[in-house]
Amino acid sequence: MNIMDFNVKKLAADAGTFLSRAVQFTEEKLGQAEKTELDAHLENLLSKAECTKIWTEKIMKQTEVLLQPNPNARIEEFVYEKLDRKAPSRINNPELLGQYMIDAGTEFGPGTAYGNALIKCGETQKRIGTADRELIQTSALNFLTPLRNFIEGDYKTISKERKLLQNKRLDLDAAKTRLKKAKAAETRASSEQELRITQSEFDRQAEITRLLLEGISSTHAHHLRCLNDFVEAQMTYYAQCYQYMLDLQKQLGRCFPSNYHCNNNQTSVAPMPSASSNVIGSSALTSTSGLVIVSPSNLVDLKECSGSRKARVLYDYDAANSSELSLLADEVITVFSVVGMDSDWLMGERGNQKGRVPITYLELLN
Repeated sequence: MNIMDFNVKKLAADAGTFLSRAVQFTEEKLGQAEKTELDAHLENLLSKAECTKIWTEKIMKQTEVLLQPNPNARIEEFVYEKLDRKAPSRINNPELLGQYMIDAGTEFGPGTAYGNALIKCGETQKRIGTADRELIQTSALNFLTPLRNFIEGDYKTISKERKLLQNKRLDLDAAKTRLKKAKAAETRASSEQELRITQSEFDRQAEITRLLLEGISSTHAHHLRCLNDFVEAQMTYYAQCYQYMLDLQKQLGRCFPSNYHCNNNQTSVAPMPSASSNVIGSSALTSTSGLVIVSPSNLVDLKECSGSRKARVLYDYDAANSSELSLLADEVITVFSVVGMDSDWLMGERGNQKGRVPITYLELLN
């Protein structure tokens, strides 16, 4: 037998097998043939794998949108990834905004209040842009890549073996059908032999598929570790951004002249107290968000005073940690300065409770 004859016979056998499976599948759909059901454990494993695949894809895609909102940029990165090439470095939105602010501040003049503030804001935006870039890189490596590896690797293998199991099941049920239809003893013996072979192949493929599917639990454990890495990356990013903005707020507080008041075309500024008032923020900058940036010149008397004073609380304040004291609007507390404490804070005391309080939330009483 030459190679050509062998290939022809193999193609004929494959065609016969395909036709047999097609007939069996069609008859099952029409309710004209019996179908071997998988055991409950294997069905549960298959359902769990399919559920894992669906939700992993959704989480992966939405994480990509979160990290890179620009769809064109995502497509470009996808193309470069498929070409196994590194995407060109692109300036991100915070970095671009930061550069515009710095350029504007330089043109207005670094010596002017507005120009100086723009430059400081621009530098902070650039730092946020760098933190944003680090978040994307860390998340892609520690979170997105493992999820993608599961979809493109492990699940593809599971799908392949699952399809083989379906084919073996169709072969088994087709053999059962032929055995039922066999009349002659010789035909029946041949059909029984075929049934034993197809049953053995089905059982073997079911075991292979089961072993692969039981690995889904390990996949969940691995993805849990990756999720923890993603949360830590986000925590680091937001902590950095918060610290950058906190530092910027302090810098801007030193930029404003003591008689400067903020306003915009949407919200009017709250009336400022008279010059004779004892409100700590009497010549402070009040923003639309309700925060007050106090001019350092208003705090000299209090900071240099070694004694304690009574103060009325202007706004509710929730302590951020155990070193701070929560406040309720209109209550009266005792306040005093502590050497080495940040200029934006005083030590507050209410009965047996003591803790740091923000100076901008207080009105000194005579």
